[in-house]
Amino acid sequence: IGFYMANKGPSYGMRCEVQSKIEKKYNEELEEWLVEWIIVQCGPDVGFPDRGHLGFQIWLKNGVILSKLVNSLYPDGSKPVKVSEILPSMVFKQMEQVAQFLKAAEDYGVTKTYSRLLTSLKADMAAVQRTLMALGSLAVTKNDGHYRGHPNWFIKKAQEHKREFTESQLQEGKYVIGLQMGSNRGASQAGMTGYRRPRQITS
Repeated sequence: IGFYMANKGPSYGMRCEVQSKIEKKYNEELEEWLVEWIIVQCGPDVGFPDRGHLGFQIWLKNGVILSKLVNSLYPDGSKPVKVSEILPSMVFKQMEQVAQFLKAAEDYGVTKTYSRLLTSLKADMAAVQRTLMALGSLAVTKNDGHYRGHPNWFIKKAQEHKREFTESQLQEGKYVIGLQMGSNRGASQAGMTGYRRPRQITS
């Protein structure tokens, strides 16, 4: 998928090379996983994106869905972000809405490193994925009743230990995580349907 600058056509030269490297980090399986979570967490009104990093970007870029996501992790009456209706032409308002999401995510516990998301929504969607993964992990860790996804979709922060591992242990860990991802996705199928298809949400 080519990446376009505003009214200037595709990117070329060094910019194109850099963009190509960024796109290689984007995980389409993770995209599907995050879309499932956002819809379960926020409700079906947020709609569905087109597949691929560009569709994911268009779905999130005005900051409205991101803001609804972080608001859904707070109790009624204490939602941190005011969500406005934003037209595609209102670029400044989009940036403002994303900035509000970032502030709320930081207050929730996501490290400030992810503030690059403000510009990442224009380019590096892999960074956006990492930010959402960090938010999901915190939501599962807090276990305060506001997280609505499968409990195994994200790794609890309490499960992270600062230890040094050998290369063989790291490789073995990747294998185990791969198996867990497969089994978790299988386990989650009971109450869910395929990506971009209507689902039934039971209370």
